[in-house]
Amino acid sequence: MIKALYAGSFDPLTRGHENIVTRASKFCDELVIGVIENPQKTPLFSSKERVEQIREAVKDMPNVKVDSFSGLLADYVNKNGFNMVIRGLRSMLDFDNEIQMAQMNAKIYKENVETVFLMTDPAYSFLSSSMVKEVCFLGGDIKGLVPENILLVMEGKLK
Repeated sequence: MIKALYAGSFDPLTRGHENIVTRASKFCDELVIGVIENPQKTPLFSSKERVEQIREAVKDMPNVKVDSFSGLLADYVNKNGFNMVIRGLRSMLDFDNEIQMAQMNAKIYKENVETVFLMTDPAYSFLSSSMVKEVCFLGGDIKGLVPENILLVMEGKLK
């Protein structure tokens, strides 16, 4: 059984994230979207809100679950028996950061855990949660950049 984790802050989940989830869910038995609670960041949405938003966005994907965690990703992976970690890449800059993190985590994992890098769909390569928040906050149109349920929440919260 392939149990995979796709972790991130997802503040908010974008269409780029959703694209990675859709593709990754096809080659694993269970995919958990792990919402990271990072005390060093001030998110727009609480981890509980993000979990609820993502659950709604992926409700039609039966092998996708959503959870939240804090602390080291490797500790969460070890505790929950994942054998694959999915990481999305938009650019070479992402790759440089992600490869270092993957190599460090590989030293901490208790079992053999593979890190799988998925290139984002080129249609979303420019997209980041930070950019979506900024555009929305400044009155721009973010339709098509986030799932519909998240669009409604963001428009209500930021405008």
